[in-house]
Amino acid sequence: MGATAGCAGALLALLDLSSPLRGPLVLFFLLAAPGFALAPWLRGLDVRGRAVACASGAVVVNLFVAQAMLALHVWSVRGGVAAVGGVGALVFLSALARRRRHRTPSGGTP
Repeated sequence: MGATAGCAGALLALLDLSSPLRGPLVLFFLLAAPGFALAPWLRGLDVRGRAVACASGAVVVNLFVAQAMLALHVWSVRGGVAAVGGVGALVFLSALARRRRHRTPSGGTP
């Protein structure tokens, strides 16, 4: 349900469609995408600590993207949504690659 809402918000922003749900869904995407992407990196924390760290990390990613786009004079809503989605995808894929690299064969020893 949350992934669908986030994807809908990103699509509404990227396609520049007007809807009364555009604002809340884009906000949800901007907070949820980086937060969920950071979750695999924080497996050692308890649930509450992981939630706080993921929320804080999502805010940091959003602020970093906004600051970089403003410094380079390329700010746009569509570009910001795409950049946050891209950073989130890179963080998530790096966690999957790390997990795959550290996995040992089922019959061997580490």
